Amino acid sequence: MNSNKINILEFPSNLGLKKTESEIEPGVKKLPEWLKRHGFHKKINPYNILRIEPPEYAMDFDVESSVRNADNIIEYAINQSKMLSDKLDENTFQLIIGGDCSILIGNSIALKQKGNYGLFFLDGHTDFIWPELSGTGGAAGMDLAIVTGYGHDKLSNIFNQKPYFKEKNVFCVGNREYDQEYVRPILESEIKYFDLKTLRNNGLAKTANRFLELVRKNNLDGFFIHLDVDVLNDKIMPAVDSRGIDGLTYKEFRELLIPLLSSKKAVGIEITILDPNLDPKGKYTNEFIKNFIEIIECGKACT
Repeated sequence: MNSNKINILEFPSNLGLKKTESEIEPGVKKLPEWLKRHGFHKKINPYNILRIEPPEYAMDFDVESSVRNADNIIEYAINQSKMLSDKLDENTFQLIIGGDCSILIGNSIALKQKGNYGLFFLDGHTDFIWPELSGTGGAAGMDLAIVTGYGHDKLSNIFNQKPYFKEKNVFCVGNREYDQEYVRPILESEIKYFDLKTLRNNGLAKTANRFLELVRKNNLDGFFIHLDVDVLNDKIMPAVDSRGIDGLTYKEFRELLIPLLSSKKAVGIEITILDPNLDPKGKYTNEFIKNFIEIIECGKACT
C-alpha cells in the first residue's frame, strides 16, 4: 500500500446490473451501509469517508451503445473520477466500496488522468465481452472491456482518455467461466489472463509477484485492484448476482492479495457485487470482513 492512511470512498451504484424478476432493483447499492453496520468502517479506521450517491436505478437500454443505463453510468463515472482524482493527490490509500463492477469506469478515468497505471482484475468472470455478446446489456459484465478501450466511445473514451488501461498492463485473474466463446476475446487480447485452474497451477503468490514485476518493468506509476467478491468460492460467498461452482478459498485469497497490498505501488482497491439482500443474516459478510481486515493489516505492516 502506498500509505497507511486509508480513505473509504463509497460509490454504491447498481446501474450496471439488470434486475431479476423478483427484484425491485439490485441490492448491491446497499453494500457500504451493510459493511458499516457489521463493523467494517470502524475496523479500517479511515482517514476520510466520502460518498457519491448514484442516479436513480433504471433498466433503460441505450441504443447508441447497446448498454443499459449508459448515460447515467457516464454521469456517475465522471463524478467518481473527480472525487478520486482529488484523493489520489493525497498520501492516502483508496478503499472503494461499490456497487457493481461498472464503478471501475470512473475509477479508471481518474487513474488515467493522473498517469500510467496497471490493473489487477480479480473476478470470477473476465468481464471482457462486447455488448453484442452480452445477454443482459449490463455494463457490470463488460467493465474490463470498456476500460481497455472496447465498446462504444461514449463509455470507453470519456474525456478522450481511451484506453483507461493499456492491455499490456492488466492481469485478469480468477475467471471460472470456461466457455470457449466467452473466453475467446480475452485470449485474443494482450491482457495477461489466468483462469482459476491456471492460477492454482502457477501459484497464487507467484502470480501476484509476476504482476508486481510487470509494474516495475513497465515503470508504471502504480496499480489498482478490482475485487469482485464472486471470485471467492461459492460456499463462502454465495451473496452475488452470478454464482458459479468453485472459487478461491480465503487461504488462497490471502496468498494472492497480501503481496499486492504490501507493495508501495498499490494505490487503491474496489470491492464490488456483495449483495446484502442475499446475505440477510450477515453470515458471509462477517467472514469476508474478518479475512479482508486481516489482509489489509498485513499490507499495512509491510508498507
